[in-house]
Amino acid sequence: MGMDEVTAPVATPLGATAYLAADEFLDPLLVELGDVRSVHGRLVLADGPPRAAAWAQNIWYDPVLIPIQSIKQGAKALRSIQRNWALYGFQHHRRAQLIQDNLPHVSAKPLSFFTPPPTAPLGSWTLLNENTILAAAHCSSPFRNGEIELIEDKVTPPNRAYLKLWEAFTRIGRTPQPGEQCIDLGACPGGWTWVMQSCGARVIAVDKAPLDPRIAALPGVTERRESAFGIKPSDIGPVDWLACDVICYPSRLYRMIQGWLESGLARNYVCTLKFQGETDHETARAFAAIPGSQLVHLCQNKHELTWIKLAD
Repeated sequence: MGMDEVTAPVATPLGATAYLAADEFLDPLLVELGDVRSVHGRLVLADGPPRAAAWAQNIWYDPVLIPIQSIKQGAKALRSIQRNWALYGFQHHRRAQLIQDNLPHVSAKPLSFFTPPPTAPLGSWTLLNENTILAAAHCSSPFRNGEIELIEDKVTPPNRAYLKLWEAFTRIGRTPQPGEQCIDLGACPGGWTWVMQSCGARVIAVDKAPLDPRIAALPGVTERRESAFGIKPSDIGPVDWLACDVICYPSRLYRMIQGWLESGLARNYVCTLKFQGETDHETARAFAAIPGSQLVHLCQNKHELTWIKLAD
């Protein structure tokens, strides 16, 4: 009898957590994590329980090492843990893909807006060398390698920035509801305004520059030709959603958001921190420290993070 039939490989816990960096953003993840054990492509192993890691596209909880001697044994070992697995490949690509091909197929079709996130457990794995699998049955994202692919509307919105808000709403499983009041700070040309209006919400679009005329003409959209930083929360009143994709230094955005938080007039927030030059880790940590916050790197973000705060 062959070894595959005689011996089942033993999975060894690592006492660590694995963090998959967003593509091209390994360096800010390493700064964010501090001390790490090892780096494997974009995958970073760090000792201990999970840490806050906005620059991680996916976090692998309680990863294990699995020794294997063949492709068939590798697939069998993963199937013995659970059904659904996503490969992160950074080396030994052919061998890794042959193992993945021997696992049940996991659909990864692009999503239309608004499609609820998958609910089936999805593990992640990679080959550290030809005979060693690193695998985690539970991950922070239900999507393969944390990647959310959306079916784009290439006709209606005025730019591609709307995809960030689409992705944020998909991640949190919530959108503005019909009749809710939203404010879009730094709205021009109106991609985010269009997303919230398409959910049935009313939107106050604030920007010194004009909206795309097609967006400005939509029912429920009100334009205010003012600076996002000059307008006072009391000038607007209560809003269900505050959205902001304005170009500014993150520290300036933080000061503005503090004013809204202190006012208590906004219930839910989705804002983009846009880094110009070096990553402003200090301000990112300040946003992350706001109670009830999520700070994430969306697939649609570039050198940016998205801050989300939802009402209870």
